[in-house]
Amino acid sequence: MVPCICSLTPLPSSSTSICKFISEQPYLSLLETKCSTIKHLQIIHAQIIKTGLIKDTIAASRLLAFAATSSAADINYALTIFNHIQNPNIFTWNTIIRGFSRSSNPRMAISLFIEMLCNSVVDPDKLTYPSVFKAYAELGLCKNGAQLHGRVLKLGLLFDDYICNSIVHMYANCGCFGEAFEVFGDGEGMDVVAWNSMVISLAKFGRVDDARKVFDEMPERSLVSWNSMISGYVRAGKWVEALSLFRVMQAEKIKPCAFTLASLLNALAQLGALKQGEWVHDYIKRNKVELNVILTTALINMYCKCGSVERAWQVFESAPVNGLSCWNSMIMGLAMHGRENEAIELFSRLDSPDDVSFIGVLTACNHSRSVGKAKHYFSLMTERYKIKPSIKHYGCMIDVLCRAGLLKEAETLVKSMPMKPDAVIWGSVLSSCRRYGDVKMGQWAYNNLLGLGVDESCGHVLLSNVYAAGGQFEMAIQERMLMKEKQIEKKPGCSLIEVNGEVHEFVAGGRMHPQAQEIHCLLENLTLMLHDINFHNP
Repeated sequence: MVPCICSLTPLPSSSTSICKFISEQPYLSLLETKCSTIKHLQIIHAQIIKTGLIKDTIAASRLLAFAATSSAADINYALTIFNHIQNPNIFTWNTIIRGFSRSSNPRMAISLFIEMLCNSVVDPDKLTYPSVFKAYAELGLCKNGAQLHGRVLKLGLLFDDYICNSIVHMYANCGCFGEAFEVFGDGEGMDVVAWNSMVISLAKFGRVDDARKVFDEMPERSLVSWNSMISGYVRAGKWVEALSLFRVMQAEKIKPCAFTLASLLNALAQLGALKQGEWVHDYIKRNKVELNVILTTALINMYCKCGSVERAWQVFESAPVNGLSCWNSMIMGLAMHGRENEAIELFSRLDSPDDVSFIGVLTACNHSRSVGKAKHYFSLMTERYKIKPSIKHYGCMIDVLCRAGLLKEAETLVKSMPMKPDAVIWGSVLSSCRRYGDVKMGQWAYNNLLGLGVDESCGHVLLSNVYAAGGQFEMAIQERMLMKEKQIEKKPGCSLIEVNGEVHEFVAGGRMHPQAQEIHCLLENLTLMLHDINFHNP
């Protein structure tokens, strides 16, 4: 530890005397009432050192608390303050450990805890352990956390709700659900924080059905509970379930926050449910929900994916603050809807584009088949902005080349990639081989696609189409026969459509829709009408 420049005096005996002491010290009063940035803290810190007040326990601990745990925290500055305290008391140890457990370096919280155990005369108390369990949770160190769990058991501290919650969170966040449920039990006696930890972690690991079971059994739910379950459904691609749960939330008169609404908008975007998306937008306006960057991005994304680019543009133009994610969503939306020039123009207005921005502009170049522009932006990204291309950037660039028929250039780029091409890239190459009848390159792409162990049906169908396009019809038939021999069936495509605010799902060849008979009858009538029109207007 760094040589000290202060020695600590005993704390006043009560919180009242502490408040009185702070109010009598001008700089400590400033720290409590006016300090909002680390710059402010550094000025106050300097004055406290000059006046000698730094030698007081309260003064040192208040400086440390702001630097370690406030909204403007600078954990490295907090460590400097802590290292100049000669004999840290339990409050200062807990403060610095808690600060690091919340930081980007939670491993330091564990190191400080070990130092406390080995080199300090102060023993950890019940407020120390939750921060250490949080650090283990952030690092995914379940086995190390289990050892600390054993220590807590020996000390008889498991009765403490705060410690118990942190142990449940640690196991659940690491995916150790057996141990988590062992501590959690049937949930009796557990508070809403522990229940939420189980819901959040189960959903995070894709076990959304198990998360829903826990959610349904909750004796009481907080807004976090509803947010976690809805966002869990959205991440798992269960958008209909997310929408259904939101309706339950509305029926129970639970007021959604911006986070809930953003999750819901993402679900509606995937469903293409424009009317319901408009209802959510109206709800935001009626209830004067603050349009932060996340919510603005979700609205832009929803309108773009539902085909209403003009509404998306209105949201973008009228938003109080447009973060980079808003710009990226708008660029991608314009690109996907055939408005490539507008997408490229909007990109040109960005001062500091990121990797996602370049995916948007490359997508715009792809849709407009502007090979030259795509090459320009790919070079700009790597040379000027020093952004390392991801597999998505390579995928966009390869697709641009393939669509333009530059298959040899695409092959060269695929072979030069620093990472292994994925199924999307090989699928793009295969599709272009079919379009341009390049059988040899199609076989190469097909073999690499199979090597990834992805759904075989896609590869067989694409290769069969490549053979047919190259005039090798016998090989095309053989490929289809091979699918039958292997009993490989192509997964049917599905589509979603919103009618009168209700989302309907259709599967190719499916007749499970309750109105399937009427729909097929209408389609047959439309077909006859089209034949009749073609007959009279050859």
